Amino acid sequence: MFNKEQKVLFALGTRPEAIKLAPLIIECQKEGLRVVIVSTGQHREMLDQVLEVFEIKPDYDLRIMGKVKNLSDMASQVLVGMHDIIAEEEPNVVVVQGDTTSAFVSGLAAFHCKVKIAHVEAGLRTNDKYSPFPEEMNRKLLTSIADYHFAPTQSAKQALLKEGVDEDSIYVTGNTVIDALKIISKKELPFVDKNLEKIDFTNKDIILLTTHRRENLDKGMQNIFDAVNKITEDNPNTEVVFPVHLNPIIRKHANNVLGDNMSVHLMSPLQYSDLVSVLNKCKLVLTDSGGIQEEAPALGKPVLVLRDTTERPEGVEAGTCRLIGLETKDIINNTNDLLNNAEAYNKMAKSVNPYGYGTASKKIVAVLNNDR
Repeated sequence: MFNKEQKVLFALGTRPEAIKLAPLIIECQKEGLRVVIVSTGQHREMLDQVLEVFEIKPDYDLRIMGKVKNLSDMASQVLVGMHDIIAEEEPNVVVVQGDTTSAFVSGLAAFHCKVKIAHVEAGLRTNDKYSPFPEEMNRKLLTSIADYHFAPTQSAKQALLKEGVDEDSIYVTGNTVIDALKIISKKELPFVDKNLEKIDFTNKDIILLTTHRRENLDKGMQNIFDAVNKITEDNPNTEVVFPVHLNPIIRKHANNVLGDNMSVHLMSPLQYSDLVSVLNKCKLVLTDSGGIQEEAPALGKPVLVLRDTTERPEGVEAGTCRLIGLETKDIINNTNDLLNNAEAYNKMAKSVNPYGYGTASKKIVAVLNNDR
């Protein structure tokens, strides 16, 4: 019996992990379970912002940011650090989320210590090991060692079954990102970044743009930025809010191509509460990110996915997301369609979000509490 005398260790290191694990941590604490939180720390500033808004404080911090030379270097540092903490804390289960290198390696450390592994957001697949890179292989490798597979959707469950995962270890829960969205939406927080107060969300069509994928750093990102310039030229009432990732390559490229466009607001990465507010107020989303494909539809916002593949096909099938690739003309045409075709826009905006209703954390804790 997984009971209140036992211990749950959460490993997180990036902003998306913190967002998606925060409601689960809160639910575990509410149920009186003993919780240990370990931050690997590779998204230092962005991670700390999320933890602060959810009022979560890590018990351990590996502080690897700034010391990492490459993915292998990160993996080795996280593996050693997590192994030592798991060995000291002796948790009954280690919870990891998603598909980061630190999530996989934290799971590997738990496996080495013969501790059970719970994988939140299991079963996402593109079936191309280099797209996205390295995330696709991280999540597949995690699947091979996890004991609990918390799949957000039925199609994620089917992907796991196809790979031979025991059905009794798979639980369809919805996605915890919707739980997080509901928690923050209720807070009605003012903008942290005061630059957002200068944007006319009432009278302008605001597009939220997010892009950071490694595979898009070269031609893909150039195509995206060229398309944005053309879209704002074609649609004078449209402006773009672009929280630019901290990656210096992305920041330099964004400034070079979009810096002179007065309809594009280049901003620092938004705190999560600000991101939720912008999602609430914007017209539509252009993104190569993952989680926002789930978050935006929960608020009725169409999503144009700037990728050739997605591990979240449910959104495409449901009609909340449209996979449009990275060709400049395709980005322009699809965006103009939503900006100028009310029927196409409403069809996407009113489609049912397949990622749940904000009860995933309760379902996960119920499974852990009733496991024998």
